[in-house]
Amino acid sequence: MSLHVAVVGGGVGGLCLAQGLVRNGVSVSVHERDATPTDRLQGYRLHISPVGARALHECLPPELWERFVATTGRGGSGFGFVDERLRRLLTVENPADVPARAHHSVSRITLRDILLTGLDDVVEFGRRFTRYEHEDGRVTVHFADGTSTRCDVLVGADGANSAVRAQYLPHARRVDTGITAIAGKLPLTPATRAWLPPELVAHAHSVVPRAAAGMFLAPHELAEDGYLMWAYAADGLVTPPDRPLRDVVADAIAGWHPDLVRVVRESPHDSVSHWPIRTSVPVDPWPTTAVTLLGDAIHSMTPMRGIGANTALRDAMTLSRNLVEREPLDAIADYERRMREYGFAAVTASLRSARQFVSGNAVGRVAFKSVLRLFEAVPPLKRAAFRDHGVD
Repeated sequence: MSLHVAVVGGGVGGLCLAQGLVRNGVSVSVHERDATPTDRLQGYRLHISPVGARALHECLPPELWERFVATTGRGGSGFGFVDERLRRLLTVENPADVPARAHHSVSRITLRDILLTGLDDVVEFGRRFTRYEHEDGRVTVHFADGTSTRCDVLVGADGANSAVRAQYLPHARRVDTGITAIAGKLPLTPATRAWLPPELVAHAHSVVPRAAAGMFLAPHELAEDGYLMWAYAADGLVTPPDRPLRDVVADAIAGWHPDLVRVVRESPHDSVSHWPIRTSVPVDPWPTTAVTLLGDAIHSMTPMRGIGANTALRDAMTLSRNLVEREPLDAIADYERRMREYGFAAVTASLRSARQFVSGNAVGRVAFKSVLRLFEAVPPLKRAAFRDHGVD
């Protein structure tokens, strides 16, 4: 049968799905509420794990996959734990592998530009979804401008505040974790490289302080420029509207290593932002229909493990493959069964990491550091504990 898939949302997951369907000859349209492709030129680097790399490799045409690999930056390999004085606790190196099974660091903006390539006749901008209805065995999708489209399968890939989910699964909830994060970017210039500790630009680090808070740093280096992304998070962090966010973080980490404080203070003001950390609540299986959800629209998670985008890419690969190989309802049923298992497992793991990241349990923090130092001192234990490091 002739199949047409309508995707609401032109983010990483929705566009990856569209690329996979186009590559396999399936008719697809993407409906994005942004007015133009440049409305969302912001965001931090993404760590693409082997899970995400495998999905991109399968869904993208060869020339776009090669472009993706060529535009990734250094910073995706390895991970370290340090204390607030930058004393090393543990370093884990990711093994080198072929690009389709490797770790990559990529600008979110660059990745979206790649995913949009070749989809001029597929992606429609300025299309804000309002509702859908089932009619004569198909789905009619309505938009705020008064237009509509008909499809055989509707995919809600419209992010954490998904309007498709609100209609389809109104009981699916997102909750506030109580954790607030502040993040920024320090440009990697000759001046900043002169004082930055080399290890901070070698790979990503998680700072494990004595205080009930945490900090994450990750470099994104290209041939000529780049930046060091940082994020500070704490439970119940107060951000007064009359105080610069940099000052809030700098004051909170005043007793930490001076270079960490300097990273925060020298980050451009317009690169610093804050947001409350929310997470979805796992939901029980629902009856299969011609409507389904992808990525943050169904399993949004905290950023503490860096696996949200990779899970959305896995969704795109799984659903694309199923729609090519199976009848639509069978394809969706199998996809949702798989997606609920790995997607909500990722939500749970991410929330657990977020709680540990800001935990006020002093004894637990001491114990965690002791375990990290043990792994660092005994390589066989480290290899066993981190054999699957980075693989979602």
